[in-house]
Amino acid sequence: MKVLRREAPFLVGTAAVFIAALAALIFVVFALTKSPSETSVTPRVRPAETPQPAPAERLFAPDSVWNAPIAASATVDPASAPMIAALAREVSSEVADHTGPDIGTAITTTVYQVGPNQHTVHVQLTDPTASWRASLQSAFNAVPIPADAQPAANSDAEMTIWQPSTNKLWEFFHTTKEADGWHAAWGGAIDNVSRSPGYYTFESWRGALPVWGATATSLPAAAGVITLQDTRQGRIDHALALELPDPRAGVWTWPAQRSDGTGTDPNGLPEGSRLRLDPSLNLNALHLPRLTLMIARAAQNYGLIVRDQTHHAIGLYAENPLPLGKNPYYSHGVPAPAGPFQGQWPYALLSRFPWNHLQVLTLHPCVRTGNPCEP
Repeated sequence: MKVLRREAPFLVGTAAVFIAALAALIFVVFALTKSPSETSVTPRVRPAETPQPAPAERLFAPDSVWNAPIAASATVDPASAPMIAALAREVSSEVADHTGPDIGTAITTTVYQVGPNQHTVHVQLTDPTASWRASLQSAFNAVPIPADAQPAANSDAEMTIWQPSTNKLWEFFHTTKEADGWHAAWGGAIDNVSRSPGYYTFESWRGALPVWGATATSLPAAAGVITLQDTRQGRIDHALALELPDPRAGVWTWPAQRSDGTGTDPNGLPEGSRLRLDPSLNLNALHLPRLTLMIARAAQNYGLIVRDQTHHAIGLYAENPLPLGKNPYYSHGVPAPAGPFQGQWPYALLSRFPWNHLQVLTLHPCVRTGNPCEP
């Protein structure tokens, strides 16, 4: 540190010189009796500013179940073959009936990415006085929701708010905006979302519970969605969320934290199941449509995760266009030729997907709600 010195005035006369010399001697003697720490000059330090979280570049941690490539050492579950056979039979039935598989857009949670100065509002949680709801209500007391925000236009009415500047995410289930403000039946909140494992834990927020979340598995509703950015770049660098008509009842597997499965087939997939395409399968040799090939490559590299139940058809999720104010997927009620579906119905695209080459990775079953479901 550069020290600024003030020049001493010129002294005239012997007395003045003597006084100055004596003062210098006294200073030296005094200094020699002090410890090194006392004689050293300590610069004034500016009080540290409150650390600010780094802006989140993407949802969830790089090593989360959604963003990490499937490890080469990942093992296939011993019951994989009969479970995939049951899934393939369901696919064949839906394709024959033109009922599925589907790629949902309007049913996908709306996602609003907001800036640091977005005004916060209170979201009223249904029955907030219950002890196990109090912490979630606290997380909902100040949420940066845009004035024009809307939930998905379906019965679940899910809505997600993501604020990268604070690295926080909020999601809501059965979301409504009424005369007195926003309301939600349930949902969740994640602090440090860029470090999240991709499902709810006790560390997700102060007072969080593993059963938080807008989906029945506590896997975030914005996870595993095919985004419009994915379709523009021609590559999906994350796992995909998969919904099934009737996942197996009474059990779920990590990373799911709970389940609403009602299926009775012993070969049915439980919610939370992670599937991948056989890594030895040559996808280029299948001559798949562009989007189907993107999905297949994602399934081979990152996998599919069973996230929810539909009671009617198999499906994937694509970005809800409601926040855009326009629909790039459909034009006049049919798939837009220049849109992500390239003029084809989703069931036609997914009928070409090699479903029978999927593998179920080793299951980690859980049967009790309330305790974390871990691998």
